[in-house]
Amino acid sequence: MIYTQVFDRYGRPGVVRAGIIGAGHYATAVVTQSESIPRLLVPVVADLSAEAARQAFRRAGHADEDIVTCESRAEALAAIERGKRVVLTDALLMMDLPLDVVVEATGSSAAGALHAREAIRHGKHVAMVNKEADVTVGPILKHLADQAGLVYTAVDGDQHGLLMGLVSWARELGLEIVCGGKARDSGLLYDASRGAIMQQNKLLPLAPAQAALFAPLVPGRAAEFVRGRLEAAGRAGELGYYDYEELTIAANVTGLKPDVERLHHPLVRTVEIPEVLSPVSEGGILQHAGAVDCVITLCQAHEADLGGGVFVVVTAATEYSRYILATKGCISNQSGYTSLIYRPYHLCGVETAISILCAGLLSMPTGATEYKPRFDVLGRATKTKRAGDVWELEDLEDLIRPAAAIGPDAPLPTQMVYGQRVARTVRAGELVTGAMVVEPEDSPLWALRREQDALLL
Repeated sequence: MIYTQVFDRYGRPGVVRAGIIGAGHYATAVVTQSESIPRLLVPVVADLSAEAARQAFRRAGHADEDIVTCESRAEALAAIERGKRVVLTDALLMMDLPLDVVVEATGSSAAGALHAREAIRHGKHVAMVNKEADVTVGPILKHLADQAGLVYTAVDGDQHGLLMGLVSWARELGLEIVCGGKARDSGLLYDASRGAIMQQNKLLPLAPAQAALFAPLVPGRAAEFVRGRLEAAGRAGELGYYDYEELTIAANVTGLKPDVERLHHPLVRTVEIPEVLSPVSEGGILQHAGAVDCVITLCQAHEADLGGGVFVVVTAATEYSRYILATKGCISNQSGYTSLIYRPYHLCGVETAISILCAGLLSMPTGATEYKPRFDVLGRATKTKRAGDVWELEDLEDLIRPAAAIGPDAPLPTQMVYGQRVARTVRAGELVTGAMVVEPEDSPLWALRREQDALLL
């Protein structure tokens, strides 16, 4: 209800026109859902594959004869004026079209940096789905947008964008954030009858001693249960690079901090989260309050999963407020000191329209109001790499550390490493630095990062 009132009372009149760059799963949902939103029009989709962009429009219900692939601004402008849906293979052609918001969803850090910078230069708001670019140069892009009187925002629908909103809401209520976080998209199923866990139909048998640790967590033994479960799960208990990136973005926006550089990422039932992600003094595993982390949810086949959701573990300043939290629907730890507030889903492009509309109608972000380069995702080599090799995703183990200016002897953010040539031999276990990577020529990503380091660090 509040969005309708705000848009009606304070929003500029008319429809928001948005252009989408990247036609993957997420962006296609933005396009398809936009057809049901009267305030939003998506007339243009850009992708290196014209067929992928055309398919996004087809899924939204448009006939082939109403979709036009254009090779110039003039062609695109004429097609839009005729009410057609426009496909571009050169996203930069979008910048001179009559659009209010550019949605960057390519998943490429280099492309995302270029497209966001050019959108801002051309007076357009940016809705940043591209976490790869955002985690590397998001603060400077927001700074440039602020200077231009524009919006640069993370989006509702992505977990880090939703977590920012949940943290802000809780803080406005005067609640203390003990831990804020997200659930890994895919949890694990526990089959007690077979003494096994299952990941995407792959059965992982447990030894009897291991199976005992998958029983309901015993208060006071959180660290033991967390450690044992992750050891038993093996690779099934690991996070993706995107989990580290999304939580680093959230940390840079909210001021929450990773408790450990590889994150605790406990394997837990939803009801166990406030017991585990509480301070050590409360029987949990956190060394400090105000942490950010990820959970891998554990459930049985008949139970709802938290995979894809976001949460905050909170406490209140008074015993009575804590009592209200614990007795009015929140799951609390044994002592009642911390309580869990969570959103058990994220709807990707289906709900991203709210961020696009807030930018286009209100010139307001749903994401960061303050965005500082507090932390980076860095990479530790998992195997020896030789000069001339190419850095791949599987070559790096992710960790989150305080941000520092890039340089030959300084650690390099992972999104500036992937896809680049190895400059010299790197041994397994070494932290990747600037001297270990061949810098690409004329890279907007690298240029923006240096600008961010100089201006904001």
